[in-house]
Amino acid sequence: MTNPIPALRGHSLLTLDDLTDAEMLALIDFAEMLKVEKARRSLRAEHRLAGRNVALVFEKSSTRTRCAAMVAAHDEGAHAEYLGKSDIHFGRKESVADSARVLGRMFDGILFRGFKHSTVETLAKVAGVPVWNGLTDDAHPTQILADLQAMKQYFGMLKGLKVAYVGDGRNNVAHSLMHGCAKAGVDVTVCAPPELSPGSAALALAQAAAKRNGSRVAVAADPRTGVLGANVLYTDVWVSMGEESQFAERLKLLRPYQIDMNLVRATGNLENGRVMFLHCLPAFHNHDTDVTREIGALEVTDDVFEAPFSKVFDQAENRMHTIKAMMVSSLT
Repeated sequence: MTNPIPALRGHSLLTLDDLTDAEMLALIDFAEMLKVEKARRSLRAEHRLAGRNVALVFEKSSTRTRCAAMVAAHDEGAHAEYLGKSDIHFGRKESVADSARVLGRMFDGILFRGFKHSTVETLAKVAGVPVWNGLTDDAHPTQILADLQAMKQYFGMLKGLKVAYVGDGRNNVAHSLMHGCAKAGVDVTVCAPPELSPGSAALALAQAAAKRNGSRVAVAADPRTGVLGANVLYTDVWVSMGEESQFAERLKLLRPYQIDMNLVRATGNLENGRVMFLHCLPAFHNHDTDVTREIGALEVTDDVFEAPFSKVFDQAENRMHTIKAMMVSSLT
């Protein structure tokens, strides 16, 4: 029987460019196998990471990334140690490089979630163990693996699908989504105001991958034109962590890019059941947060978020399975 674990022993994952197209797709398939395995608890395999220790170094707070990594490690028999910014000297009393060399001697792998992409690059360069990017300002590769898994679960395939990302087109999720979709042969259109269009380098990288796989990457200023034919509508918060001072400006720019039922209908795929909604969460879709209590929904309306075609919680669960797939592949 063919080994289902992708041959990535010792590999780090800083961006999706660290994986070949085939390796990325193999990781998604392995994550799906792990999801089925977890559901059938009586058929669980032996712990693949027994005796291993994983450091979770977090500069930014998190619900999904932290919980997904903790459970993923535990499921496979590993110990995960959470290290928040107040727990270690990381980058303050001690350089990132020095902390990395210490952590690499004590842990078998490191998952980092923070701000500067150069930080995770330094970790990977000097730690001597696999390093996985749980989010930086530049990239969010583990999120996109979960997104692609959700799409494949819903439609039974990836290649040939059409994704429309609507909102802030120059953030880490938009850039990584373009790249991941292109590597999977999925068409992707980023619908964003010109002021928030994708960066030229990220766009060029995605377009090169799309050319390789016979898909298309495009940018559209008009969301109703951009979503036509889309199978997947995807959005993210309008103001990323650390950009709170820009809230009023972003609100003004992005109000026309809110995903509501009219925009879902504009895909032309609502009636035939060939559309889904995704969001990497947290989402400002109702009046139940400090941000939305007075101004209401932001990037998505509540009726879309709660619709049967919204698969945001399947997507969130997949963070656990895809992170587990990466840990197991890197450490076995």
